Amino acid sequence: MNIHEAKTQLSRLLERVDAGEEVVIARAGKPVARLVPFRDPAPPRRLGLFAGQVEIAPEFDELPEDQRRAFGGEEE
Repeated sequence: MNIHEAKTQLSRLLERVDAGEEVVIARAGKPVARLVPFRDPAPPRRLGLFAGQVEIAPEFDELPEDQRRAFGGEEE
């Protein structure tokens, strides 16, 4: 849709966009803008949601020797 047409039909374009359609506006046949439905951004993630509910074992960061060698390219 060209710019002139978009200006004269803005209300109709917004109805189409509100229905989920994407509208591309062009100048001299080249796209310059895109009208898309507005989406509310996702709410920010809340940190510490599972605080006090998860326990990490003391040996969590320890890698068994055979796996350490395997990652280092050494054979057993």
